[in-house]
Amino acid sequence: MSALITLRGLHFSYASGLEVLNGVDFELYAGERVALTGSNGAGKSTLLRLINGLETPRSGEVYAFGAIRKKEKDFREVRVRAGLVFQDPDDQLFCPTVAEDLAFGPLNLGKSREEVTNIVGRTLELLRLEHLSERITHKLSGGQKRLVALATVMALEPEVLLLDEPTNDLDRETKQHLISILTDLPQAMIIVSHNHHFLNKVATRQVELSDGRLFEQAA
Repeated sequence: MSALITLRGLHFSYASGLEVLNGVDFELYAGERVALTGSNGAGKSTLLRLINGLETPRSGEVYAFGAIRKKEKDFREVRVRAGLVFQDPDDQLFCPTVAEDLAFGPLNLGKSREEVTNIVGRTLELLRLEHLSERITHKLSGGQKRLVALATVMALEPEVLLLDEPTNDLDRETKQHLISILTDLPQAMIIVSHNHHFLNKVATRQVELSDGRLFEQAA
């Protein structure tokens, strides 16, 4: 079975010259939910952004969905098939209402209004967000925004989910609901989180980013 995403020898440095990734190798296979852990500033969010082409490695290669990805045009497909949920939902939500935010992506993929209406309805129901459909997005609570940001990515029906601190601002009940959702989804996932209880419930394996390299963790 071929990996959905493969990283080979990735090196990345910030503009300041600080190197955060020093030869990262990684493979993600269908059905896996991989916990990506590490200290603050280790480069976990950067790694997710490299997979989506939002950052450019100094050296190394990104393979995604059977092809090497180097140029901006290569990553346009990747961003649909590997949906990134940002750590700050305000970076992801920009339409007036929740329903419009969910509809934006599918409409831009050329789906019909009827298809999009069905997708939005299914996604809101899955995440139990139907009651927020017509709410003004920027007036939502932090936890609500985080779930809506996840919903906007789910509406694209991706093959992979890249989740950056998905439990931030969520109360205990909502975290439990998120656990049940993620463990039922068929998508492969890479999940950045400091919430070890959450990761232990959701992840099928764990890797730690330390000193610029990835290390497999014991189950």
